[in-house]
Amino acid sequence: MADMNFTGPEPRLEDLLAARKQLTMHAQDGLCLEGVPLNAIADAFGTPSWVYGAATMRARFAALRDAFAAEGVPMHIHYAVKANDHLAVLSLFREQGAGADVVSIGEFMRATKAGIAARNVVYSGVGKSAAELETALGAGVGQINVESGEEIEMISAIASRLGVVASIALRMNPDVDAGTHAKITTGLAENKFGIAAADIPALYARAAGLPGVRPVGIAMHIGSQILSTEPYRLAYEKGAAMIRALREAGQSVDVFDIGGGLGIGYQDEPGLSPHAFAATVKQVTQGLGVRLMMEPGRYLVGPAGVLLGSVILEKQAGKRFLVLDAAMNDLARPAMYDAWHGILPLDAAAYRSATMPADVVGPICESADQFATDRLLPEIKPGGRVALLDAGAYGAVMSSAYNSRPRAAAVLVDGGRFHLITPRQEIEALWAEEIIPG
Repeated sequence: MADMNFTGPEPRLEDLLAARKQLTMHAQDGLCLEGVPLNAIADAFGTPSWVYGAATMRARFAALRDAFAAEGVPMHIHYAVKANDHLAVLSLFREQGAGADVVSIGEFMRATKAGIAARNVVYSGVGKSAAELETALGAGVGQINVESGEEIEMISAIASRLGVVASIALRMNPDVDAGTHAKITTGLAENKFGIAAADIPALYARAAGLPGVRPVGIAMHIGSQILSTEPYRLAYEKGAAMIRALREAGQSVDVFDIGGGLGIGYQDEPGLSPHAFAATVKQVTQGLGVRLMMEPGRYLVGPAGVLLGSVILEKQAGKRFLVLDAAMNDLARPAMYDAWHGILPLDAAAYRSATMPADVVGPICESADQFATDRLLPEIKPGGRVALLDAGAYGAVMSSAYNSRPRAAAVLVDGGRFHLITPRQEIEALWAEEIIPG
């Protein structure tokens, strides 16, 4: 089940709040993230603004790390930069001991700028250009997850010319349905990602004989926002069988990169248990004798972030519309995937008021600029503020300046204090680099 296809009764505001220990309600200060009033942040930096909780990110990393430790399974965690690529976030995970998983040379350079050593970076992605590969190999990237025979040949040529040896893992497409939205599924045969299992043995043997490359193992990633361990079990069993078959054919296989995709709760459900996930990995890989790697993103940062918005007006047009200053250019997931995000008022008094259905929308000239339909919310007068929940992943990284709307500010809460980590974009900056031909 993907995060946009919920069934059953809509959770109450109190239920949404109770399911998120990083959020609390103060009688005077209103909604708080890690004890810091969100109204104070909105007063200081305006809306829309992204707010991230550092303690929440650290706690979720620790929960995942400790779940594997409890199973006695050594796991090398590489944070998936695509989920939230802010330097402050990358630095935080570096301090926790994480490496990085990147899918572009821009992400690679961001990760190293944040202090993550190139040797601790895994370079994934289906369309790496020759120029990108040359930069990454020249910098000493730790591992490249390859997705085609053509890419292996490219890497061999570039690495040979540079005089280096590239460690590569072949990304196997296990043809397993992860049960998520079609646009975030990556492990089916018809998806563009990975190499068909039938082609792996010949390509692995070919790579072993090429100059400049050293095949080290098998990688896979079957999708995002996965809420059951069963798709993982099916995929990893196929991966483990492939590793055994390669070894029987005389190949050296040292690495099993199991990807990421762990789902979170967007309503009041708990999301995928890291302990259940770790137990599944142990069950499938026990005795395999490989170095295990994984690349979580959403699980680590999604619940740590909120998007603050202010009500511009309440419009009555046959139904109730709450029009926010936040929009689909800020948080694109509802428009792209029909994604469900909880919405909480910042004012404590709102929780004592009657709720009524409302469509929560933004000001952009697109019908898709809508965060919620018939959501039960109290009256929120113009200037009143709301928090869109679980927006720490695939939020700011997917934002744009559509309709010439400046990108939102970003703030990090840490240790009871808040810090501006990205200023709000100035309007003039929208066209500062544009050129009108003479």
